[in-house]
Amino acid sequence: MDLNLDSITVTNNEEGQRFEAQVDGLRALLTYRRFPDRIVFNHIEVPPILESKGLATKLARTGLDFARANHFRVVPLCPYVAAFIRKHAEYHDLLSAEDLQKLLSRSSGATGR
Repeated sequence: MDLNLDSITVTNNEEGQRFEAQVDGLRALLTYRRFPDRIVFNHIEVPPILESKGLATKLARTGLDFARANHFRVVPLCPYVAAFIRKHAEYHDLLSAEDLQKLLSRSSGATGR
């Protein structure tokens, strides 16, 4: 299945505390918990048929851009979001100095559970 990521809209389901994208009746999501000063990204889930097509990246960027627009600190508990931030320096400023140091000190080959 080919995806045109530009045609896929990611919505913020604030009640459900998740960013969602619908593709052909399938839902991909990034779950979070919001606090007054920070947002904790917990888990990205993409249906297997939609994996490796850039959808998780789009969800991560949308969540991180939302955090920036709302002046939230980011706590990336989701291994995918943590790896994404590690690779994209433009999002490093969203983490506390301590969390950024921890994130960058992990080897890029480390895996999360």
